[in-house]
Amino acid sequence: MMDNLRRMSGQRVIGLIAGNGTLPLLTARGAQANGCSVCCVGLRGHADPALQAVCDQYATAGMARIGRWIRLLQRWGVEDAIMVGGVHKAAMHDPLRLLRHLPDIRGLRLWYRRLRHDRRDATVLAAVADELASAGVQLMDSTSYIEEHLATAGVIGAVAPNEAQESDIGFAWSLLQRTCDLHIGQSMTVREGDVVAVEAVEGTAAMIARTGELCRGRGWTLLKTAATDHDMRADVPSVGVDTVTQVAQHGGGCIAIGSGRVILLDRSAVIAEADARGIAIVGVDA
Repeated sequence: MMDNLRRMSGQRVIGLIAGNGTLPLLTARGAQANGCSVCCVGLRGHADPALQAVCDQYATAGMARIGRWIRLLQRWGVEDAIMVGGVHKAAMHDPLRLLRHLPDIRGLRLWYRRLRHDRRDATVLAAVADELASAGVQLMDSTSYIEEHLATAGVIGAVAPNEAQESDIGFAWSLLQRTCDLHIGQSMTVREGDVVAVEAVEGTAAMIARTGELCRGRGWTLLKTAATDHDMRADVPSVGVDTVTQVAQHGGGCIAIGSGRVILLDRSAVIAEADARGIAIVGVDA
């Protein structure tokens, strides 16, 4: 009944498949601000419980229960969906993953046919997108309703990078881009022409902490971007207030991010935190 009323009123119904972090919340609010109704499948153990109060429809589902995702989206009349928010990638390498995540028939079939031997992000996205499309649900560009939060080129905020940090960005940016294009990770840290750490499965926060342990000199730079062939239907790399705080706490002084390729999670709050901490944020043209 509710779906029929929405269709009659011309309100677009958008599905949201939500992992962790604040990005799903920003996406839901952005879609609603554009006149859409938002129906959310929150991934159990990942999605923020606050989404339930924000979305028009909300239900939880296991990370590997693709069939339940589809049944929920179809019940709500969803034809277009956005998949955003992180998942704990280390879980993909858990030897007991099939028991812990209890996949349904669709999830098992997807794993067996597409993901047993290749669990790279691009492969997982393509497999999930194809499975959803077979059920009449198309994945959209994940930044469709949050474009105002994407990084812009140049200095973002009141703090500019110093000469050493600018030099490190120039030195390391091409290295980072190649690392991203090899699908190793989306971030690295550098100081005085030395690469201190490269992100892999552990995630950005763990890499920042490792950099603080390895690099006692302050003022190092965090670089983050997406692969040249990054599929925008997938979760886009992001920098939030927590990232800025962690960089400051572990001795960093600058964050360089890909213009149009990295999301500032609540742009005004991120800039305010960076300014207060004396951290430079720079958008780099890809």
